[in-house]
Amino acid sequence: MTPILLGLGLVLVVEGLAWALAPSLILRMLETLRDMPPEQRRVAGLVTLALGVGLLWIARQTTL
Repeated sequence: MTPILLGLGLVLVVEGLAWALAPSLILRMLETLRDMPPEQRRVAGLVTLALGVGLLWIARQTTL
């Protein structure tokens, strides 16, 4: 359970930083996403998902 909480906490930190440091950029990005066709958003989501899974796999395989 601890890794899940750490991951969620990290997501919230990154999201909070983005909104605190560049709120207008976030709004422009959301407008861009809104204007994209649903299929293109789906592909972008799947690519992001695959990158995240890949990073998690690499992190689990790496011993420090």
